[in-house]
Amino acid sequence: MKVLVTGATGFVGYHVAKLLLEKGLPVRALVRSKESAVSLRRLGVETVTGDVRDFGSLTRALKGCSQLYHLAADYRLWVPDPEVMYAINVKGTRNIINAALARDVERIIYTSTVGTLAASAEGIPADENTPVSFGDMVGHYKRSKYIAEREVCASIERGVPVVVVHPSTPVGPMDRKPTPTGRMIVDFLNGRIPAYLDTGLNFIDVEDVAAGHWLAARYGEVGRKYILGNRNITLRDFFGILARLTGRKPPAVRLPYLPVLCAAFVDEALSGILRGRHPRIPVTGVRMARKYMFFDCSRAVKEIHLPQSPVENALEKAVRWFRENGYAEGWKEGTHV
Repeated sequence: MKVLVTGATGFVGYHVAKLLLEKGLPVRALVRSKESAVSLRRLGVETVTGDVRDFGSLTRALKGCSQLYHLAADYRLWVPDPEVMYAINVKGTRNIINAALARDVERIIYTSTVGTLAASAEGIPADENTPVSFGDMVGHYKRSKYIAEREVCASIERGVPVVVVHPSTPVGPMDRKPTPTGRMIVDFLNGRIPAYLDTGLNFIDVEDVAAGHWLAARYGEVGRKYILGNRNITLRDFFGILARLTGRKPPAVRLPYLPVLCAAFVDEALSGILRGRHPRIPVTGVRMARKYMFFDCSRAVKEIHLPQSPVENALEKAVRWFRENGYAEGWKEGTHV
């Protein structure tokens, strides 16, 4: 039973491919270039070159596959050209679902995001059924994933066997690019976070997220959504955990929202003028911080047996990996974690 994984060169996708191999499944990964797939080939993953925007490459990649794990997505809080993000996240999802349908794939696991679910300014945890609309989506990433998810839901109504998973905020090793959350950890390690906003996120070990994908394929109900998350933590407490793990002082100053938003607009304007510069304070990230991304993950725990490993352990693994791989300046083995 061969499986195809898209997005396997990404943070979560790598761990999904790795876990599926450990479960004894032959894994094929769709990659955009051979150079980006070195770490996957070291694991023993078969790689095929293609692009989710190219339907023909997807039908070729799916040949002989009985399952599909679709994780490929453009996950950035700021993009110079939003059309590229919509092409990958929306058109790419439409292409891969149709290609899987043409290949008569038995089970599809579609990776959405908790960003398409409701969030609360009061910190009340949302679940898979909390009402939400397109108007609640902040930024192009959330909007593109919301549209893509609507297309997936429409395909389910046509009989396509899809289970939808919503990872929250995964942390752990191998966050190579890194993700916005990984960048926050790296900035903390390098002393670049002097203050924080009053917000919160739901964190989970990335290896538990990978397990959640496999478990959704085994136990998930077609057409049902599962939040792959664990623990709701305020940003202040998140930095407190990192401080205990690293010996660094946590930021003590809580910033008001409006001045940070103004600074973000200025930062993005500079990025528009200076080609190749990415803003350090994306406007979307600040706007998202107005609400707590807290979630109730009990459905996935009860129905597909999602593991709940301690978030502190996941952060410890993330910190060590970033340090050992040169993301933290001036660190030597054995000084902290």
